[in-house]
Amino acid sequence: MDIGILTSALLTLFIFSFLYKDNPFYKFAEHLLVGISVGYFLVIAINTTVLPTLFLPLFKEGNLLYIIPGILGFFMFLRFFPKISWVSRISLALIIGAGAGVSIPAVIEAQIMAQMKASMLKFTSFDGIVVMTALCTTLIYFFFSKKHTGWFGAPAKVGTWFLMVFFGATFGYTVMSRISLLIGRLQFLLGDFLHIID
Repeated sequence: MDIGILTSALLTLFIFSFLYKDNPFYKFAEHLLVGISVGYFLVIAINTTVLPTLFLPLFKEGNLLYIIPGILGFFMFLRFFPKISWVSRISLALIIGAGAGVSIPAVIEAQIMAQMKASMLKFTSFDGIVVMTALCTTLIYFFFSKKHTGWFGAPAKVGTWFLMVFFGATFGYTVMSRISLLIGRLQFLLGDFLHIID
């Protein structure tokens, strides 16, 4: 039997053993997954980010401006030393500030403005009317400055129904994806490992 298939089958059974109760086999498989994932992504980050964007321009091309991001990156490792861990906040503040400055306008454009535009352009179709009704009634539901009674309560209740439909569809999609993962693992165990099915 192939060692890769045997290892995969054992690790799959170790993970499934959690269905009985928490045990050392499950913990071993969980820690192995986390460790291998961290090691893999660390190597990927070094090969695709650190080497081509820091070391090569700094040492091969002699561009001394790259010393600044190198020092800021080095500051991140100072979190391991409690007495000077505060220095790493400089790098974190720059990362968070630059990330927010770049991502907030992009998110507003892509997720808010584009969705508003799409909702308004399709208002003439039946789908557009349903989407606009769902949007308005859901916004009314989340308007907590006025009690949901009288004429204001009816659209708020409709908004609640739209929210329940959304949560139900999201939950159903999550369950469906988990079941498809389970089916894939069972097909592997019964087919590739035990050769019971083709």
